[in-house]
Amino acid sequence: MSPPGIDTVPAVRCIVKLGGSSATEKDKFETLNEYLLSETAKQLREVFVRSSVRQLTMDWSRGSKADQASHMPEDESSPEILLDMTPFVVVHGAGSFGHFQASKGRVNRGDLAEDFVKAGFVATRISVTKLNHAVVRAFATECIPAVGVSPFCAGWATKNRQLVRENSADVQQLLQAGLLPVLHGDAVLDSGQGCAILSGDVIVRQLAFDLKPSFVVFLTNVPGVYDRPPSDPHAVLLKEIAVEDGDWKIIDPQLEAGLEVQTNVAAHDTTGGMETKIAEAASIADFGIPVLVVETGSSHALEALKGTPLSNRGEWVGTIIRKAIPGELGQ
Repeated sequence: MSPPGIDTVPAVRCIVKLGGSSATEKDKFETLNEYLLSETAKQLREVFVRSSVRQLTMDWSRGSKADQASHMPEDESSPEILLDMTPFVVVHGAGSFGHFQASKGRVNRGDLAEDFVKAGFVATRISVTKLNHAVVRAFATECIPAVGVSPFCAGWATKNRQLVRENSADVQQLLQAGLLPVLHGDAVLDSGQGCAILSGDVIVRQLAFDLKPSFVVFLTNVPGVYDRPPSDPHAVLLKEIAVEDGDWKIIDPQLEAGLEVQTNVAAHDTTGGMETKIAEAASIADFGIPVLVVETGSSHALEALKGTPLSNRGEWVGTIIRKAIPGELGQ
């Protein structure tokens, strides 16, 4: 039976995947990228949230950067807390949180009967939920009614590392209540091997299938998808990719015949890195939901969140991954 209100959930405008390398300093253990996180929060508020009267932080807890005395509403009738939010969802990666613990503790190989793996599982969850709290707090500071949703606690699970149980119903209930669900990559139980890592990219794909947003935005630390690692001076930005039945073709620019996209994965990355990201984005596009890949915090990210490049690319810098037009792939 569906939870109350599910049938009245408003249409989801967008699912945003905030890459771990954007929210954190990926090469610095458990270190936030406070600038990009703040810029992302500001852009999300500008696009999706309208509040009346003045800026109001929703972070009323100790340790907030805001001065609680001047930002906390005086009483429950204060007009400045009135909100109008376009429904959207955020899923963030782990970046410099969680990946080290998961790799060190062999969590993705999964055997909770081993005490060392059990310790790694616990350490991973402590780390990723710490990051989730920081992300939610950054959004709340910008008057976005964000709430953290940990997949492990919500019952998401895998079997031999493949997703077999999801919980989009909880996400839908939060949207119906006018809240922003903020999910994250997590350590989860695995019925085949004990435990595993559930990638944020896989969560985005599942939520896209279930919620059917107008589009999906991947916010990354580079301007889009390249034909090879962006650090390579010969790397070419792929502006448009068409997908159909698992096959995909680079539409713009036209590259040399036989040239394939190269990916690399950091040694501590337990989720597959860019390779997983491209595969999940292609699956979403094949489902008929366009995906925009763009650099976090840039003016191009703001336009992507608005969905502008889907109707007028103009000077926009990023990658559009979309479902192919019939016959476009030469099949």
